[in-house]
Amino acid sequence: MAFTKLSIDAAGADTTRGPVPTSETDVWTIFRALRDARSVFGLRPGHIQTLQAMLSFLKPGHGETVFASNDSICKRVGGIDERTLRRHINRFVELGFIKRNDSSNRKRYRVRSSGGACISYGLSLAPLLQRASELITIAQEMENNRRDRIFVRKQILTKLAHLEEHEPCNAFIDHARRVLRRKLSLPEYHALLADTNAVCQSLSTLHDTAETIELPANDGQTVRHQSKSEEERKDLDSNPSTENLKPDLLISFCDQATSFSTKRLRDWLDIENHARTLAPMMGIHPETYEKAKNSVGAQKAACAIFIMLQLGKRIRDFGAYFHSITLGKRREQFDPLALVMRMSDTNKRIG
Repeated sequence: MAFTKLSIDAAGADTTRGPVPTSETDVWTIFRALRDARSVFGLRPGHIQTLQAMLSFLKPGHGETVFASNDSICKRVGGIDERTLRRHINRFVELGFIKRNDSSNRKRYRVRSSGGACISYGLSLAPLLQRASELITIAQEMENNRRDRIFVRKQILTKLAHLEEHEPCNAFIDHARRVLRRKLSLPEYHALLADTNAVCQSLSTLHDTAETIELPANDGQTVRHQSKSEEERKDLDSNPSTENLKPDLLISFCDQATSFSTKRLRDWLDIENHARTLAPMMGIHPETYEKAKNSVGAQKAACAIFIMLQLGKRIRDFGAYFHSITLGKRREQFDPLALVMRMSDTNKRIG
């Protein structure tokens, strides 16, 4: 196929969509634009193949009219019947992409006068070429929309993966993945992304911002600050969620953690010391564990270690989950007693 360049007349083009970048436009660039935007005009692949065959009959310097017979066009398309060809041509005429210039005997040819005047009888593709700006712009808009949909979809999938790490049983994850099976429009993708962000904000995140502690200005303030910290830590250690949780109850239901102990665990001190030993084995940095103790209290941090180990494979990332329930936004929601009782009820139902 010859890559014919034809000058495009601005008349008939949609000026609101912007001009074609160059004064001359490759006819195959226009063809590819219409091919990519065919759904906008209700065209099927068969229509595009017919147009491609017709464009291949154009020759440089011989105008924008196809003089080939229907039989020749049918053969170049790939052997379609003439009735199908007529339907395709009629569709292009309805859309304003092709104009018929019929001779008296329906033959397609060109005649010239001695003065150089020319009359062409055939299928004129001039209307298609005059709408180059419109077609190229529509195709570009569709491509931009496609890329934006992919971009937003990837954002949603990334956030869902993070949610699965922190909340494997969250019902929103299954709902979102069912929605993603459909072909969504860009506004629908944006709406789903907004819902996903809302769920992420309400649950844990790996990027919780640590609170900034202002340093005291003098020694007196330092003393008062230390005294206040000691009071806060006592309050945390006597948190109601662990106050009613007896050591024996935690030990009896968290047998995975106790199985790693070389001695019998008797009280909270034994539990806390054992949890401090288990933390690095679970991928939790000692500094993170100490920060968790200061944040939620020693007993609650130890309970977190025991309960997480008992849950086992239900938690993908121990470090991330521990950070979430002790230092992250979910630390206020973490209730060791409620979790232990829930595990107890589950074991009873299974048993």
